[in-house]
Amino acid sequence: MASRAYSLPNILTYGRILAVPLIVLCFFIEGKLQSSDFARWAALWIFVIASITDFFDGYLARIWNQTSNIGRMLDPIADKLLVASILLLVAADGTIAGWSLWAAIIILCREILVSGLREYLAELKVSVPVTRIAKWKTTVQMVAIAFLLAGPAGEKILPYTTNIGIVLLWIAALLTMYTGYDYFRAGVKHIVDNE
Repeated sequence: MASRAYSLPNILTYGRILAVPLIVLCFFIEGKLQSSDFARWAALWIFVIASITDFFDGYLARIWNQTSNIGRMLDPIADKLLVASILLLVAADGTIAGWSLWAAIIILCREILVSGLREYLAELKVSVPVTRIAKWKTTVQMVAIAFLLAGPAGEKILPYTTNIGIVLLWIAALLTMYTGYDYFRAGVKHIVDNE
């Protein structure tokens, strides 16, 4: 059991969790929230590496037959910590503001609701498979976050970087509502059946 906990797929997941405080630290290098170009590029690279590990941890666990309970538990937690912390950062520094905050709120609320639903369904021994559209939602969300992290620093290379990120965030939010409804519908069916 201990060897599974220290398998490469799980180490990649632990690394993704450790990426969260590193990304936050990039925005607080001088002891206050600031988004210098250096901070944004450093945070973006950490995020890109963390996102790549998200693909490889599950892939390697399956092909090497190294799936584990700790990996199954920590993988979605690592994803949610990464997404939530960055959305809060870009909201705090003003990269997203006004109506754009609603896209972030939709994404965060869906993540919390689906996590609770999955936990409840796990007690009933019911698993809700990840759909293809949910994978697309995750991809769009990660690309949106990358653009938002680059933000003003990215605009010096690619004009409208922040606007592209905001549009992608809204697309992710719409896909989030759709996939959230799918999970909710599947979950309610099991809840009603077990009353």
